[in-house]
Amino acid sequence: MKILKLSLLMVLAVSLLSGCLYPDEQLQKNQIPYEDQIEAVQSAVEKYQSANGGILPIKTRDQDTPIYIKYPIDFNKLKGQFLSEVPGNAYENGGIFQYVLIDVEENPTVKIFDLRIAEKIREINIRIQSTGYPPFKESVADNVYTLDYSKIGYDEEPYVVSPYSNNNLPLLINGSGEIFVDYRMDLNTLLQEGDYTFEKGEDIRPILTEDSAFVPAYSPPYTVNEQNEPVFMTK
Repeated sequence: MKILKLSLLMVLAVSLLSGCLYPDEQLQKNQIPYEDQIEAVQSAVEKYQSANGGILPIKTRDQDTPIYIKYPIDFNKLKGQFLSEVPGNAYENGGIFQYVLIDVEENPTVKIFDLRIAEKIREINIRIQSTGYPPFKESVADNVYTLDYSKIGYDEEPYVVSPYSNNNLPLLINGSGEIFVDYRMDLNTLLQEGDYTFEKGEDIRPILTEDSAFVPAYSPPYTVNEQNEPVFMTK
């Protein structure tokens, strides 16, 4: 049921994204994460929250929705009084980015993620559904696996482009059939370059959002091992 709900969310977002036709120049603008647009939305969110007794302008999602896609901004609540126009790079206006909030309890902060990640996961899910069962290949960690993509019609392994490093990031799957992006490469770089101290069992993904407009969408929790290397968090 959880996978179905997430799939429906991705189908809705991608269908809205792909259903809009724009000239090439406009499309290019809609694919750039402009800092001033993010700042404008941040200001609008803060004004809305102040005017509405602390309530945030977000859409309702299930409690079990992954944290980095759990609080999408509802632009219908901001347009007009708090925001002159929806950013051109937001999917609601033909762009490729979903605007979301993180740290909603302490410091609501506007971030974005690329909806092409959702589109790629949806594509893989459709191929898996056509064969009836995920073609698990190798175990990467406890309850984390690679897929034999050749068995679902791929000539090459699919990937998504990291918003942090522009590296190609692999997609993995868990035993429940949920597909996710593997951000360990980016996390390892930050851990090596930065002065971070984490306890084993502590989620380290927030370091990805510290100096970036992007959230690590469709990611599992990660922690560190004894060598301060990123590993999948296990229950």
